[in-house]
Amino acid sequence: MCVENTPPPSSRLTRRGILAGAAALAGTTAALSAGAPRAAAADRSGRTERPGRATTGDLVIEGGTLLDPATGEVTEDAVVVIVDGVVRAAGARSRTQVPDGIEKLDAHGSWILPGLVEAHIHLNTAAEAREAVLKGATSARSGSTNFYQDIAVRELARQAPQLAPRLRAAGVFVTPDLGDTILADPDLTPLAKLKDGVRSPEALRRVVEVNLARGADVVKTRVNERAGLPEQNPLAQVYDREQLSAIVGAARRGGKGVLCHSYSEKGCHDAVMAGVRSVEHGAFIGEHTLREMKRRGTYFTPTLSAMAGMVGSSDPILAERGRTFLAAAKKRALAAHEMGVPLAAGTDSSGGEIDPIGREVELMREAGLPALDAIRTATTNAAKLLGLEGTAGRLARGFAGDVVIVDGDPLADVRVLKAPKRVVRSGIAI
Repeated sequence: MCVENTPPPSSRLTRRGILAGAAALAGTTAALSAGAPRAAAADRSGRTERPGRATTGDLVIEGGTLLDPATGEVTEDAVVVIVDGVVRAAGARSRTQVPDGIEKLDAHGSWILPGLVEAHIHLNTAAEAREAVLKGATSARSGSTNFYQDIAVRELARQAPQLAPRLRAAGVFVTPDLGDTILADPDLTPLAKLKDGVRSPEALRRVVEVNLARGADVVKTRVNERAGLPEQNPLAQVYDREQLSAIVGAARRGGKGVLCHSYSEKGCHDAVMAGVRSVEHGAFIGEHTLREMKRRGTYFTPTLSAMAGMVGSSDPILAERGRTFLAAAKKRALAAHEMGVPLAAGTDSSGGEIDPIGREVELMREAGLPALDAIRTATTNAAKLLGLEGTAGRLARGFAGDVVIVDGDPLADVRVLKAPKRVVRSGIAI
């Protein structure tokens, strides 16, 4: 059975709804950010904030050791100059001109890195968005939300960057059973009549079209069942290659890429051959598929943190699944790295439990990646996957003024990234 042949949903109402959602989210953050700037208030530089204008900051970070993940270059006694939320200079103090009258942040004894990039996270509330930033994720890609909360979070981040990561939103999950997500948009409700769920080419295209009309930056789908539910078999396939191709084709027509929840080798291979931009989880992905990913430039986001989180579960099925899947995924992540498949760090955090993106870097290191390469999975690699290679992942002129400051050398021990000493978002120290 197919959905009715109705025209794509209007985006005008959507945009109004998105802005209203962003305003609502912004309102709920007042208690979270006592130090956040208020609308129509003058900041230290004398600028006056106005509704609709993003709040950015001017800041000089000085005295720490600067790491450039792109080159591996380490600069001692470094200075990073951020003006209006953008890096104007970064390098040795002796070669960097520091403007007068800008607030200074002393980083002596600490290491300075670009804000980390989280490639798979579910941000459903303003509190979760704020927590992700405080734990070092200044840019992120959504793994979907039930009711388009991520699109509102993205707008919140544009208006008040200290409250949320710069976000690539995925909208709602393209999955056979939408559940209550059917109520996320009136244009999805015709799908409730489908006896077999969202499986036909028409139904799959409809969900993608609604996502794109609502402003999604990427599309999220699945090929396997979930690992985090003991009653499901994460190696069971829910979409075949033809169905995945319908999703990818609809997304591409809108200029968007697809991230695909995958575990089994066949599922991962079908997803890659269908043209997804990135494989998520991929615990049992095979060498044949990894070689195809290398050829196509398909990214691998193993979400090791999510599997590690199952290990301590009180449910014996999930605990055993976590041990098995984590060990397998670590091997696949190392194999992918050695083969030249681009890796991106993502925690798959959701439901109010936000893991630090530094934990994923730690697990990449445990998998066998060299420290610098593990750091790149949450900086330069992830930034490129998100289409932010000229904005995030480095501290160089013209890049965003997003910074994490840590107590210790991350090249010696990447675990220091799990608990940043300070985070700077668009030039605002938080």
